[in-house]
Amino acid sequence: MKHVKKSVLLCYSAREMYELVTDVGRYPEFLPWCERAELFEAHAGGVTARLSLAYAGVRHAFTTRNLNETDRSVSIKLVDGPFSQLDGFWQFLPLGKAATAETGACKIEFELSYAFSNRALEAVISPVFDRIASTFVESFVKRAESVHGLR
Repeated sequence: MKHVKKSVLLCYSAREMYELVTDVGRYPEFLPWCERAELFEAHAGGVTARLSLAYAGVRHAFTTRNLNETDRSVSIKLVDGPFSQLDGFWQFLPLGKAATAETGACKIEFELSYAFSNRALEAVISPVFDRIASTFVESFVKRAESVHGLR
């Protein structure tokens, strides 16, 4: 099993970053590997969505059920796809005494654990997904700069 853990301090609020992460339908606009995002179901506290990846000649799709705690966290659980396991977690923490979810800076923490369902899939998809997973947080930082301006 592979594990990615990243954190970053930003001059964007926890709410701003939470809103970017939970806006799954817009992922194809800024994630270079995301060819399509389909929202299957909006449910109390989250969504079930399917992401289609197309990167370096590899095409695959996977579905996750995301449970959201407004302005605080997103928990990602595998529904189906080329993985035997895929679990992720985003946390958005306001920074500073006066900071709230709506104002001030924040710290983002991101964790993702994944394993592929068989060795053949792992051989083909793992190098691509490893690259995607390692640059995921940076992609959202760039999106924040694009949407909210450089701070």
